[in-house]
Amino acid sequence: MLDGLLLLLLFQFLGEMLVTLTGLPIPGPVAGMVLLLIALTARSNVLQRIAPAANLLISNLVLLFFPIGVGIVLEWERYEAYGLALFMSVVVGTIIAMILVALLLKWLLRHNVA
Repeated sequence: MLDGLLLLLLFQFLGEMLVTLTGLPIPGPVAGMVLLLIALTARSNVLQRIAPAANLLISNLVLLFFPIGVGIVLEWERYEAYGLALFMSVVVGTIIAMILVALLLKWLLRHNVA
């Protein structure tokens, strides 16, 4: 599992390096995820190595969001003027994401891609 976590961190680092060297207008971790996707499609053994670490991170995802929530509560004075906009963007964004995922799943199941 440790090697899987190191691989995930390596791809994040490679994404950061790619963005820094090329000046791409995307976050480094997103570029790292694209590189990881390419590696996963090219080599099947990568999935077997990162799966345990990825599953552990997903099962503890709440712990990764907890510091963000604490930061918002502690710095509420800074965000208070934008509270309604933040709330609405989170709620509307979640609803839109759920609808798009449902439509994509419906399309994938109809075309037997999944």
